[in-house]
Amino acid sequence: MPSVLPDGEPMPEDGSLPRAALEGAGERPLGFYLHVPYCATRCGYCDFNTYTASELVGKGGVLASRDNYADMVVEEIRLARKVLGEDPRPVRTVFVGGGTPTLLAAADLVRMLAAVRDEFGLAEDAEITTEANPESVNPAYLAELRAGGFNRVSFGMQSARQHVLKVLDRTHTPGRPEACVAEARAAGFDHVNLDLIYGTPGESDEDWRASLDAAVGAGPDHISAYALIVEEGTQLARRIRRGEVPMTDDDEHADRYLIADEVLGAAGYSWYEVSNWATTPAGRCLHNELYWRGADWWGAGPGAHSHVGGVRWWNVKHPGAYAAALASGRSPGAGREVLSPEDRRVERILLELRLREGCPLTLLHPTGLTAARRAAEDGLLDAMSFTEGRAVLTLRGRLLADAVVRDLVD
Repeated sequence: MPSVLPDGEPMPEDGSLPRAALEGAGERPLGFYLHVPYCATRCGYCDFNTYTASELVGKGGVLASRDNYADMVVEEIRLARKVLGEDPRPVRTVFVGGGTPTLLAAADLVRMLAAVRDEFGLAEDAEITTEANPESVNPAYLAELRAGGFNRVSFGMQSARQHVLKVLDRTHTPGRPEACVAEARAAGFDHVNLDLIYGTPGESDEDWRASLDAAVGAGPDHISAYALIVEEGTQLARRIRRGEVPMTDDDEHADRYLIADEVLGAAGYSWYEVSNWATTPAGRCLHNELYWRGADWWGAGPGAHSHVGGVRWWNVKHPGAYAAALASGRSPGAGREVLSPEDRRVERILLELRLREGCPLTLLHPTGLTAARRAAEDGLLDAMSFTEGRAVLTLRGRLLADAVVRDLVD
């Protein structure tokens, strides 16, 4: 089941924010994340805040179903307008994630997007994305999304090998994600992403190369490749503990990452974040860049997280509790924290170092700067960028990014 929410101070019932959080808002981009918590089945590796029909039980006398879910999200978007007050910013990005957003009718996703547009306005070049399960869309569905304002779609491919998909409990068939790319292009989507996962128990180097080749051959302009993380409490973790499937190790993950960078680079994809490659700057996921650069975003939906001006908060997890809060006129926020200047400094290093542009050395304390100089000498940071005042990971540094970050934030 999903991990527990963080600790924090109580959220005001009206969702109001400290005045300081809204100061200088016009200088920061604003995005929206809309969470759809429904899945047809639970994948064995999944630790997200998602629910199948059998797991979903109403709380507070309010049933949160797929049929009325869009209404609830629209209500929270209206709450966001009240909380942010006279904030003049048009929304730069909207990202609908899950779960499986495309289990909802296309009209529901379009209606949630319309609420953001009606309440806040959309930037002229706004990026509007939805995640999609390959088996839950067809050409007509994609065409309806495109007509409704969506201009980017992200398909969960994970692997091109059936036995790998089986370990992950993925329900789509090999070849379907690639077909979805063609269908999305035909519907008018200029930007299409395929998500891949490497390091699944039983996956070989050959399997991974086959998945990369299939993804590249489909022609998306963006590919994400993430190492499998086995979270406690998941079905996959239990299977590994019982010895039913072998656990991959860090060396195998490193080998797969190097293969990904080799194959994607040769195919014309450039990395711009440790786990993300795009064919052009326009193909980058601007919404994720909001997160990595510490901008503002409002997360609507059960368990969704938000950040505005150094205040981070999170919603109640269960869809029933979420519905009950909104029905009673209360914020669905479960708790929040106000980040200190030091918290924000550390987070900037943690996130910006993952980007191709890296982070400015001025963020580092003396011990961190010493560690950065040593990392540049060891080939973990780019030496030329270091002389120009930035900490930028090399390919070897990307393999050891977590360790490099730990040294730099000291």
